[in-house]
Amino acid sequence: MLSVAAGLALGIAASLALSRLVSGLLFGIGANDPKCYVGSAIVLVAAAAAACFLPARRATAVSPMTALRAQA
Repeated sequence: MLSVAAGLALGIAASLALSRLVSGLLFGIGANDPKCYVGSAIVLVAAAAAACFLPARRATAVSPMTALRAQA
């Protein structure tokens, strides 16, 4: 999740810097609309959390002895 936070921070900074380029293409919202930034951040963090949680949950279902035997 640390890489997700770093990517999210860089993405928000880049989108704030480049929002003037696409401001003419946006209808009904401003170029720096906080609702859009918060909404997209929530969706991205939820997807990343699910991508981290599901494999970790599956890995905890395996007994440690089985995992150690499989590596040898």
